[in-house]
Amino acid sequence: MKIVVIGGSGLIGSRTVILLRDAGHEVLAASPSTGVNTLTGEGLSEALAGAEVVVDVANSPSFEPKAVLAFFETSGRNLLEAERAASVRHHVTLSIVGTDRMPDNAYFQAKVAQEKLVKDSGVPFSIVRATQFMEFLGAIADTSVVDGTVRLPEGLFQPIAADDVASIVAETATGTPRGEHFDIAGPNRAPFDRIVARYLKAIGDDRPVVSDPQARYFGGTVVETSLVPLGEARIGRISLDGWLRGHRST
Repeated sequence: MKIVVIGGSGLIGSRTVILLRDAGHEVLAASPSTGVNTLTGEGLSEALAGAEVVVDVANSPSFEPKAVLAFFETSGRNLLEAERAASVRHHVTLSIVGTDRMPDNAYFQAKVAQEKLVKDSGVPFSIVRATQFMEFLGAIADTSVVDGTVRLPEGLFQPIAADDVASIVAETATGTPRGEHFDIAGPNRAPFDRIVARYLKAIGDDRPVVSDPQARYFGGTVVETSLVPLGEARIGRISLDGWLRGHRST
């Protein structure tokens, strides 16, 4: 089966490509560096020729509100139009748990817009909503520093390892289109500040971490369950401690 992975050179895309190829599929890792640009449409029709499945794990190069919305809307429209023309039978999008619960988070709202395009496209689809990646814990800490202290919003956090995300995305791509979204998350759920504090301690970073009710998550207001699944979710295999052991060894 031919599968095209949009964003195939990124954190999740590169892992997904390997898993699908190892399973015997013909996989095209599509990105601007390989001549496939979803923003301009360049190379899309050629890349999708004969494809049965498209996996979209591309990310915006900018988190600025207008830019990120423009990226996901433009990219989504171009990609889905090309999929309809190529008679693609299954579109898989990677999104975020809680996108529809944080109206003041511009990135999350851009993903809501992307999801709507997918649902309205007429292409059979599955939407995988993941919690935040363990690989992003360092960046989250760095962007939350105020006067030397990492200040994080109140609420629960349940990060998932990129390897688990890729595994579930690859499995979804080779399955039957769901026609809906489903949530995936890591095994460990705890207050946001405790998760990040465990990460910093594991890498020898002694910056203090506190829970601050005034803190925001990329501009968004966080309540207790903003960033975790509310109901049933697919749980990854890799625990935070297991991931940290591997992280320290690299």
